Amino acid sequence: MNFFKTKPRTPPDLVRGLRDAINRLESGAPGGETRRKASLATEDVSKNLQQIKGILYGDGEPAPELVAQLAQETYNTDLLLLLVQNISRFEFEARKDVVQIFNNLLRRQIGSRWPTVEYLSGKPEVIFAALGGYENEEVALNTGMILKEMLRHEQLAKILLHSEQFYKFPHYIETTTFGISCDAFANLKETLTRHKPMVAEYLDKNYDRFFSSFTTLILSNNYVTKRQSLKLLGEILLDRANFNVMTRYIANEANLKMMMNLLRDKSKNIQFEAFHVFKVFVANPKKPPQIENILRRNKEKLLNFLKSFHNDKEDEQFSDEKQFLIVQIQNL
Repeated sequence: MNFFKTKPRTPPDLVRGLRDAINRLESGAPGGETRRKASLATEDVSKNLQQIKGILYGDGEPAPELVAQLAQETYNTDLLLLLVQNISRFEFEARKDVVQIFNNLLRRQIGSRWPTVEYLSGKPEVIFAALGGYENEEVALNTGMILKEMLRHEQLAKILLHSEQFYKFPHYIETTTFGISCDAFANLKETLTRHKPMVAEYLDKNYDRFFSSFTTLILSNNYVTKRQSLKLLGEILLDRANFNVMTRYIANEANLKMMMNLLRDKSKNIQFEAFHVFKVFVANPKKPPQIENILRRNKEKLLNFLKSFHNDKEDEQFSDEKQFLIVQIQNL
């Protein structure tokens, strides 16, 4: 009976089969025959993805030579781009398989090399296609997971940060549903905080453009966006790698006025996040004259405000910082 057993399909067979099935997915008007063909193609996509996932994850231990063949075939055929571009046309479970396949290949390491990362470094369109997934509610969280895995690698994060597409983040954060907005913000934060020296150099060279875009998030009408953005701003300014950026930011009058306004926001949490940025202006031992003038002009108001600011908070560090600011302002 062994004669009738089907020979297991090789990785190149599976990749070819998957590409062929994607190309057969419905593109014309839905008719009886078209619908049947599309349904078969959708099934074939799902089957091929499952088998590819089987090779990568294996029953227990994957076979290294099969994984190597599979990876090479995905690079040779640009399969990763095809998967991200067409993920919205796949079945629900197949979309999850795409994420697992993509992220497994991204984590593949040979010695100190990351072959998939090297491949993607020459294919920026894959990174942009994953970011563009935020435009489609059905697949945004799938492509968001792929994007997050790519951003772990500095050379891929750098491609996104230095691109025009990076400035689409505020749009995705402000105009999508709550879940997608949070995911987009998490990936913006990942881009700006994981690879610190690289980001510090970028912010230094692109200071004006970055902060004019980021300020729209700080002034958002959405409470969650506003709070998360203020918190992220505090993290960026207080990171040693960003010393030059912080120095420029706290020398700007408009930034100080914005923080003083946010200290009086109706939300206590937003007041608290604004405080952590405001304290950097006050604690600066070399305040520029324009900053010192604003603080001196508002000295009495600020002292009265700070003395009753969040007195119910049981946080020793916050109390110490507040006391420090009061002394600094009194000494102006």
